[in-house]
Amino acid sequence: MQKIVNVLAIASGIVSAAVVASGVYVYVNRDAIIDGVKSQAIEAVTGSLGGGLGGIGGGSLPIGTPDLAIPNDQASTPTSPAPQSTSMGLPVPSSAF
Repeated sequence: MQKIVNVLAIASGIVSAAVVASGVYVYVNRDAIIDGVKSQAIEAVTGSLGGGLGGIGGGSLPIGTPDLAIPNDQASTPTSPAPQSTSMGLPVPSSAF
């Protein structure tokens, strides 16, 4: 029985030492870890834009053409008048704005 207790005590000491060593490693290298996470996040965001940020100014976005965006029968006449707002500038839950 004493041998089992000794093995458990040694295993507990090893686990405790590993936790302390991991904490010290993270504390010492926290700046490098933060920079690595930031760079990965920026790369993931710019990679999802399709070619990075260079395509935004390079003409890859369509230029607004209202004649194609709105059908001709709705282009000149609104469907309903704008509702009167009495909310002192706060958004109304039933309003689209």
